[in-house]
Amino acid sequence: MAPLRRRISPTLATILVLALAGGLSWWGARSTAAFIEDRSLQDVQVALRSAGYDWAGVETDGLQVRLTGTAPSEVDRFRAMTQAATAVDSSRILDQMTVAAAEALDPPDFKVELLRNPQGISLIGLVPASTDRNALLRSLRSETSAPKVTDLLETADYKLPEGWQAALDYGIQAAQMAGSAKISIQPGAVTVAAITDSRAEKGRLETALKRAVPKGVRLTSQITAPRPVIAPFTMRFVIDGDGPRFEACSAATEDGRQRILEAALSAGLQGKPGCTLGLGAPSPDWDEAAEQAIAAVARLGQGTVTISDADVALTAPEAVTQVRFDEAAGRLEKALPRVFSLHAELERESGQDAGPAEFIAALSGDRALSMRGRIADVPMREAVDSFARARFSEVDSSLRSDAAVPDGWTVRVIGALEAMAVLESGTVQVTPDMLRMAGTSGDPNAAENAAAALSNRIGAGARYALSIRYDRRLDPALDLPDGQECVRRLNLIMSESEIGFEPGKSTIAGDPQPTLARLAEAMTECADFQIEAGGHTDAQGSQGFNADLSRARAQALVAAMAEAGIDTANLTARGYGESQPIASNDTEAGREENRRIEFRLLSEMPIRNTPLPVPILREGVTSEPVAPLQGPPAPDIATSSGMAPEGGAATSIDAVQGPQMPQAGESRAVPATVGVSEQVPALDDRDETVRLPVQTPGADTPRPSPRPEDAATSATGQEQQDTTPAP
Repeated sequence: MAPLRRRISPTLATILVLALAGGLSWWGARSTAAFIEDRSLQDVQVALRSAGYDWAGVETDGLQVRLTGTAPSEVDRFRAMTQAATAVDSSRILDQMTVAAAEALDPPDFKVELLRNPQGISLIGLVPASTDRNALLRSLRSETSAPKVTDLLETADYKLPEGWQAALDYGIQAAQMAGSAKISIQPGAVTVAAITDSRAEKGRLETALKRAVPKGVRLTSQITAPRPVIAPFTMRFVIDGDGPRFEACSAATEDGRQRILEAALSAGLQGKPGCTLGLGAPSPDWDEAAEQAIAAVARLGQGTVTISDADVALTAPEAVTQVRFDEAAGRLEKALPRVFSLHAELERESGQDAGPAEFIAALSGDRALSMRGRIADVPMREAVDSFARARFSEVDSSLRSDAAVPDGWTVRVIGALEAMAVLESGTVQVTPDMLRMAGTSGDPNAAENAAAALSNRIGAGARYALSIRYDRRLDPALDLPDGQECVRRLNLIMSESEIGFEPGKSTIAGDPQPTLARLAEAMTECADFQIEAGGHTDAQGSQGFNADLSRARAQALVAAMAEAGIDTANLTARGYGESQPIASNDTEAGREENRRIEFRLLSEMPIRNTPLPVPILREGVTSEPVAPLQGPPAPDIATSSGMAPEGGAATSIDAVQGPQMPQAGESRAVPATVGVSEQVPALDDRDETVRLPVQTPGADTPRPSPRPEDAATSATGQEQQDTTPAP
């Protein structure tokens, strides 16, 4: 038995070894397959998630990878397959994905554009497939008599949308009504854009379209008519007893119409006026011409202006003065664009004429010149304007053309303007038989220079009259102080003065003579200005007491100045009390500064030498003729009138010379003498009388008394209460 047992054992061992090896191999293969499946699953899942395909599921079976889930679209399914192939070999991927069912597609926007013109009809757009296109074309050919119908329609197989058939039928009916149109047809809506031959045809078509609109269809119409040709192109604006109104109005553009209507509303027209847009305007500046013409009638207050093409006619009733009419006509003529010409006529009673030609210019103190009157024609007006602008800082011209002016009229006007250059302010009046000039100058030889300029420009035989006032304050050679400089000098003297007052009183303490002497010197050239001496106190004491004290101290100073021979006629005193401190009242030094007399200018213009009034160029105002002067001779005026002998040189000036001094209250005519140039008094603009010199209390020399109205005018706007005149 032992040998047999020894022979079986090796065989069994071999079997056991082989079985063990097989088991180990199976386990290894199974482990390897599981590892590959898990790794493939993880790699594909990561690849899909990173690409955003969360809807895709992944399963593995050995080497195979199955993709499951519902893809939103076929494109997404394909992209998921491609993305998975980046993680494993594509041959291992099994596609078990499904695609979501596609939603029903919305029907397209059906629309037809029907274009009609004299050459025919064109159909463009998209219609449902069920539309009977042949019947549509037959209807258009038979109902419209169009020479040609072009079918460019496309179809789509969808059911008819709601409102389509009604809109299509109405669109075909609209094509029958309009000869030239674009008709847009959509379900339930039709838009008609058409052009008609006239406004009447436009209204007829709009009415017919509205009446034919079927229920459930919305109509939008844009019907236009060409602008009418207006011949002649006309605008007529009237202001009379019934108020402002248009009797005709034409405009070339929408903007131009707006400008014309705004001008009419500014002239007083009520309501919502109309103005026809049309073709045929003679100039692109038509609206500007109409605007200026309406403004001219508004300036007159009554009248009529008519523009027919480029001709402008301005008329006014006889109630309008010639001066006012000439000014309005002159401004309109200057403002009209070049292509337009003006004819202006003032209605008059039978037998009346326009009166003599006249030119008037006024020069203000700031060298601003205003001109009105008549001139020969537009070129001459431009020449006068150019001449004036070359010599004066500002020119306002309302000259109007008048072919009836005398020969040489423009030369006389230019000569008058040339002579005005010697004036600081004044007026000149030119008529056919006389030239009159009056004004103020800072040149003592202004009258002689003006006469020489006139003789040189308009000839030796011309007649002229000059009344030129010499104002020494305007003379640059004298370098006289103005009002501000006078006040500055007076306040400087007071700041350096040793004049004081006894405590709580208005009695001057100390010796005031040195200060009064300096004040007298300063007032030598300043007495003509209206100046206030204002008293001020510190804050000690009651307000009422301080106000009374300050006024009494100012009066005391003015009285002392008068007693010292200083002219104080234009000097007033006023008390301000403690109301205007210049330093703190908390310290003695500050209170001392607040106790003071301070001068203040009340009028920029001197009282005595107020310039001659400059007439304003307005209705009813002209420069008055230079009448014979009355009164005694006095300085500061040179008045000349003269006419050189025929054929000779103007070597002398006829001057006015006063007679012997008249008695108080007496007025005398002043005869003229030849060959001398005397100083004569200023013309009073009311009664042409000369005030006699009067003696002012406290003054060393006689001087003319200032007119009360002059003083009142000079103090305009200044507070006058609490003012006590100097004793």
